[in-house]
Amino acid sequence: MTRPKSGSMNALSMVNPGAAAVDIGSTMHMAAVNPNADGDLVQSFGTFTGDLHAIARWFKTCGDTSVAMESTGVYWIPAYEVLEEHGFRDPRQRPLRQECAGPQNRCERRRLATTPSQLWSTARQLSPGRRCATLRAYLRQRERLIEYCASHIQHMQKALMEMNVQLHHVVTNITGVTGMRIIRAIVSGEPVPDTLAAMRDIRCHASAEKICAALPGTWRDEHIFALEQALALYDFYQTKILDCDRKLLLIAQAHPATHLQNTRRSPAGRVRLYQDVLQPDL
Repeated sequence: MTRPKSGSMNALSMVNPGAAAVDIGSTMHMAAVNPNADGDLVQSFGTFTGDLHAIARWFKTCGDTSVAMESTGVYWIPAYEVLEEHGFRDPRQRPLRQECAGPQNRCERRRLATTPSQLWSTARQLSPGRRCATLRAYLRQRERLIEYCASHIQHMQKALMEMNVQLHHVVTNITGVTGMRIIRAIVSGEPVPDTLAAMRDIRCHASAEKICAALPGTWRDEHIFALEQALALYDFYQTKILDCDRKLLLIAQAHPATHLQNTRRSPAGRVRLYQDVLQPDL
């Protein structure tokens, strides 16, 4: 059965005569240059950093000034950064235009890539600047660390429940001042409920008597061991979150004050900043 043709290439109008194209893969990139260039119009490259610089040098040799990219996942990010470093304007990580999105087979896409200036659109896409990309990376890393830390809070609560120490019923948050004082004392070997209840912070809504009633439990060694390990992992992730906060503080201190003031005064500026920082990688 004959494969249907994806459409006439002659029906496509020239959009950007100085465009190159890259079909991004996990182990190989297929690159194409302007059809007016001399030599091979399509070449395959590896994905190592040296290969990415080779792609950029080839594009420059062929006289291309912008690059369109087709990619999934995060494979496009190293190529994007290298191309940006080499001075290519507006390299894009968006897929082909809708009228060219038909061919799913890579060989067919390679054939279409021989005329990238006709097939790729250079319409404005949302891509953050380097400063916003750095800020976004630290914020995302911090968000992941908070998620990991939250799972160890659940592990601490599970260990307490297995001991029938129902601390979470008398304090709002077991990672608050009162809860952490009591948990650290339990891990240190303090089993007396009255002594533990006396560690209550003055701001805690529950009385010392109520806390004391919730603390008697089955002080089995394996449950205390599980609680100790969960607490250690919780503390570890807290230190890593603090490291992220320090990085974010350095970025905030280096950010020009005038730009921040303009962003605060302009609702449109705030929207652009939030979009740059919070947008997903497409």
